[in-house]
Amino acid sequence: MAARFLLGLKTVPNVQRYISPVWIRALDSRKYTTDASGVSMSLRSGYPVISISLPSRKEICDFTLRPHLQTVGELSKQIMAEDKGVDRIALYSQEGHRIAQSTTLDLLLQSNFLLEINGTKFSVEVPKNLKYTLEGEQSLSDVKNSIFKLYTALNVDAHQLSKELELKKQLEQLKTELEPLEQEHQKLALQSNKRTNWAIWAGLAYMSVQFGFFARLTWVDYSWDVMEPVTYFTTYGTSMAMFAYFILTRQEYNYKDAQNRQYLNFFYRSATQKKFDPDRYNHVKETITKVQGELERLHDPLLLNLPTPHLSTKSTTSE
Repeated sequence: MAARFLLGLKTVPNVQRYISPVWIRALDSRKYTTDASGVSMSLRSGYPVISISLPSRKEICDFTLRPHLQTVGELSKQIMAEDKGVDRIALYSQEGHRIAQSTTLDLLLQSNFLLEINGTKFSVEVPKNLKYTLEGEQSLSDVKNSIFKLYTALNVDAHQLSKELELKKQLEQLKTELEPLEQEHQKLALQSNKRTNWAIWAGLAYMSVQFGFFARLTWVDYSWDVMEPVTYFTTYGTSMAMFAYFILTRQEYNYKDAQNRQYLNFFYRSATQKKFDPDRYNHVKETITKVQGELERLHDPLLLNLPTPHLSTKSTTSE
């Protein structure tokens, strides 16, 4: 700890004048001297193995490295876990630059490096045949990627074809199921539409009769002084009826919405009498729409590995 403290002081400006030159030379020699006997590296069963002489136990411990999966930080944690007396581990390049903890071991093993344990640096020489092994692993990874791409190119068309046949079969079954439901639906829709039209014309006939009845009472049987309160209460009663419609339906009264509501009322009443299931009909229609959408998606040029069609752009000129 004292040596480490003095090394820190040596870097502070105007402090070297107070430290003995003998101490500075001793500290410099301690900092840059390396030992090659404490650490060695070899290749066993295709994996690099680094043998480190642990400072506390005074025994050699072998660490099997996985270059493409491990980092410098993970190797440091493994060493510190084996020997609790290790409180500092750092790795340096041959130029003396410290190697980051996030560096993967495959990049570290590209060249020789320095391993510092508790202030003592060890020179680690990477075997030459290990470099060829790393290159072979990279080549093997490239081969795996090529095989995957080839498999995808050869099987994607077959998969799309089988999926398309499955969807077409499902679509044919749904259309077969929909055909009798569609016929019954058209009959009920036609019948409900006729009844709705009759109700609309009946409303117009009632308004016409009411108009003629009030006109006769006003100009033939009685006078306007007598009929004015009658027409007022009739108009007010009609407003009350419209407000009651809003309370029951929570919709503003207008002719189109009233017509659609009357049509649905006639349709569901007739469906109950004919034992027609509107929910089943709607479910089959929605499923057919979904299957057709999936078929269109399968025919997408991107999924078929075809060039996408160019979008035609119209150039606009301003005068």
